[in-house]
Order: sequence, then structure tokens, then C-alpha cells
Amino acid sequence: MKAVLIGATGATGKEVLDLLLANEKFTEVVALVRKPLAIAHEKLRAVVVDFDNLSRWSDVIQGDVALSCLGTTLKDAGSKEAQFKVDHDYQQEFAKLAKKNGVSTFLLISSSGADPKSWIFYSRMKGQLEREIEGLNFESFLAFRPGALVRPQSDRKGEKIGVSVISFFNKIGLFRNMAPLPVRRLAALMVRYSISPPIGYTIVGSGRIIKESKELLK
Repeated sequence: MKAVLIGATGATGKEVLDLLLANEKFTEVVALVRKPLAIAHEKLRAVVVDFDNLSRWSDVIQGDVALSCLGTTLKDAGSKEAQFKVDHDYQQEFAKLAKKNGVSTFLLISSSGADPKSWIFYSRMKGQLEREIEGLNFESFLAFRPGALVRPQSDRKGEKIGVSVISFFNKIGLFRNMAPLPVRRLAALMVRYSISPPIGYTIVGSGRIIKESKELLK
């Protein structure tokens, strides 16, 4: 199989890339990146692109499965407009090009609470992206909606607070379906579904991610 990936330098994307390269089912992994990767592998083809003009690299967005792990924060982006460009526009264009080139399966890291009608900007943005990718009619489209993610060496203060709060509630038996999830487990589940995806549009919610990823890395 051949996979094409965006977001390979993010916390989850790094894990997805590592697991794709280690999996014998995949003979080639194309990673579209803003700058050269620090790793090399016989199966890896890293392509430096300008995401503002992604169509120029349309010819490399080909394969059996496309995975989008791209994302940023409002703080890092600097404005809602800039975040929308990364978390919506770049990924929507990637999906359009993948569909145009005959990619049959698309996997997206979305967010818990994604809803195009939400009053929360982030949730509305993610919901809108899901709806638009669904409209492209991939043979298989999976939207992963994780809750709190545990990223190695994360410096995101809000994320750390959120993980701590959810962990506290988990200890007293609450919100088990929202337990903090190591990004490696999310990545492992994405790779599994890359190989054997269900037909149609599938929402993989937080509880399902936690349950199904539990045994994958043992």
C-alpha cells in the first residue's frame, strides 16, 4: 500500500509516520511538509511544499490512503483567520486533490464536539471541515474525534490543565469515555483503519478510540 500524509511533524503525525513506516503493509509513505524532515527511511518520500499553493504538488498526492494530522492552536497561529487556514483550508484542499487523484480512503484527525453549527469557533471549524470532506464522497472517510490528548513534552498550558482535570474526574469514575489518550494510541488506531477501513463516512469518537486502541500497542 501507499500512504500520503500531512501533519507529519506534529505530535500525532510523527507517531502515524513512524507506525506507517514500520508496517509491512506499506511500501511507500509520502509526507508533505513545510521543511525537510530530520529522518530518513527507505520507504519515506518527504516532499517540501507550499500549502498555500498545494495544487502545484497535486501529482504526488496519490496512493491508497490519505491521512491528515495537520493542526495548530489559536495561540501559535496568531488569529482565528490564520488558524482557519491551517485547520480547515489546507486540509480541505488536500482532501480535494486526493479525491481528484483517485485516493479511496481519507482519514482526518478532527475534534471531540465537532459540529458545523456549534457556537464554539474551533468545534464549528472542525465540523465544517468534516462536512465538506464527507461531500467529496470518498469510498471510506474516517473522522477521528479524540478528547484530551497526551503529547510527549507538550508546552501547551491549556492542554495540560485539561488533561489534569479529566484525569481527576476519571479517578472518581466520571467521564471514562473522555480519558486522556496518548497520541501513540490514536496513531496506532489510524494506521489500523488505514489498512482496513469501513465503507462510507465513519465518526470515530473518543470512547471508541479509547476502547479500540487499548490493545494495539501491547
